Amino acid sequence: MDVFYNQKGIGDVLILPIKEGNRNEVKHETFGDVVKITDSKDGSLLGYNIFRASTYFDIQESGKMRLTEEMLAPIKDLFTKNQLDDVLDFDLSPKFVVGFVKEKEGHENADKLSVCQVDVGDETLQIVCGAPNIDQGQKVVVAKVGATMPSGMKIKDAKLRGVASSGMICSAKELNLPDAPEEKGILVLEDSYEVGQPFEM
Repeated sequence: MDVFYNQKGIGDVLILPIKEGNRNEVKHETFGDVVKITDSKDGSLLGYNIFRASTYFDIQESGKMRLTEEMLAPIKDLFTKNQLDDVLDFDLSPKFVVGFVKEKEGHENADKLSVCQVDVGDETLQIVCGAPNIDQGQKVVVAKVGATMPSGMKIKDAKLRGVASSGMICSAKELNLPDAPEEKGILVLEDSYEVGQPFEM
């Protein structure tokens, strides 16, 4: 899960986005320095803003950062202190990891799609990929379900032309990497990368 902090841009506020919602249909509840944001129509949780964040956390970075156990502990303490009894049960596992394409087969309903079995260290994911350069035996960058791409797109379980796909094999351009090539195709990593390790952008 990613959080956002930009003191120069928006002030001393730590933003914890849970899901996207219509900005015109939100409800705000204040618990001390914590603001809980929900959908005013269905009551679903959209996220939290923590004001005066620098008094609670030692934040050295700016922009998007991964929520860690070290950061989550004081957030839980802050919620308890302000009588906000929400359960913070977040999946803190890395969402961008190095994968290994174990198998590649043609898609039964689409000539330009491939169905890949990708080892990401602790599990094997089936991912449908449309890149022309995807092949068995490659090490690649996998955006797992729950990841948020630099474009803002969230990765979800899906069916592509009738075949289940869990995650996305990424191109350098999709990862917003510097000097990303213009040609279409996934980013193929060097063999020195370890399967399952987080991929840092």
